[in-house]
Amino acid sequence: MEYQKAIEVLYNQAPMFQHLGKRAYKSGLENTYILDERLGHPHKNYHTIHVAGTNGKGSTSHLLAAVLQAQGYKVGLYTSPHLRDFRERIRVNGVMISETDVADFIEEVLPWIEELHPSFFEITTALAFKYFEKQNVDVAVIEVGLGGRIDCTNIISPLLSIITNISLDHTDLLGPTLVDIAKEKAGIIKANIPVVIGEYQPEVAPVFEQKAREAGTTIVYASKEWMGKPLPDCQMKGCYQDKNRATAMVAISILRKGGVLNISDDAVAYGFSNVVSLTGIMGRWQILQEKNPKIVCDTGHNIGGISYVVSQLSHEKYEKLRIVIGMVSDKDIRAVLSVLPKNAVYYFTKASIPRALNEVELQTLAGGYGLMGNAYSTVKEAFNSAKEDADSGDLIYVGGSNFIVAEVV
Repeated sequence: MEYQKAIEVLYNQAPMFQHLGKRAYKSGLENTYILDERLGHPHKNYHTIHVAGTNGKGSTSHLLAAVLQAQGYKVGLYTSPHLRDFRERIRVNGVMISETDVADFIEEVLPWIEELHPSFFEITTALAFKYFEKQNVDVAVIEVGLGGRIDCTNIISPLLSIITNISLDHTDLLGPTLVDIAKEKAGIIKANIPVVIGEYQPEVAPVFEQKAREAGTTIVYASKEWMGKPLPDCQMKGCYQDKNRATAMVAISILRKGGVLNISDDAVAYGFSNVVSLTGIMGRWQILQEKNPKIVCDTGHNIGGISYVVSQLSHEKYEKLRIVIGMVSDKDIRAVLSVLPKNAVYYFTKASIPRALNEVELQTLAGGYGLMGNAYSTVKEAFNSAKEDADSGDLIYVGGSNFIVAEVV
């Protein structure tokens, strides 16, 4: 099977949440367990670290992978979504899975796809787990796709479970309140496996603590444990990365105590300062152009992530702020619009996916919050207009959705 044919199978025969949203979501782990059994439980042949949370789980996963890679381990990294290339989701020591490996796997499991009708994420998770086994990785950092309790990654027995934080996102699937969402993410907490919670949030802490008691395990809050302690320099920029750096540092300290992985201070320093180069992470306060004008993008897309971005923007110096923004229709759009800066010129647009909110509708909604600008039918047109309008001292920020960033990077 050719790679392009395999990708067509993935996108066309398996419903993809990234494009379709709730219509592509499959509740339960039945297909995951069937696929895992037929593939021989590959995830049992290497160590794993499990990372959940509303915001920061991708950055934290990449930091841990970079440190372990710097230590000399062969490291698998499974994340989502991808920005430009499907293969970004599955990496070993920063190198994306080959087109041949993707195609060979899809060809092998095609009868099962036709039989079980698994989701895009169910197939992709099975592919990742099997590929890591084939590559003989020492450890794999596994990012949860959505929620935790019934996410298809939740069949692993990791060395450590991490939940970065809780914010309102995917409320149509995970529940309308922070407590509801916390209960879903707490589902990755397992018996006798230590847990790191990135941020102590009083409204959801009891959920995690109760789950930990039931599982007979312990919780460490990174925001308390690492308060006031120095953080290594990081190649990922943005003040909001401080929380992710602290979470990763506490995770590393617990992994060291576990005695399974050896992690030196030199590996920590090198991994943090070279995380982008080592893992290929994109879209985290990524500077696309340093000046004339400065152009930055970020994949923050919910109220928690956008709040971090707005905080970062407040630390920037510029003559005029220009924001190229689009969102998907199933987010809490009004909450995001309510925190965006009113002193910016906006370029409202939409990504080329079915979930994208119409740019004129977004413009209209934004006007109600004092956010003014023109609407553009494509990201390219909006981005080019912002660049044409900008003076050398301006700042152009691109975001609102992973899909907007994907079309720019």
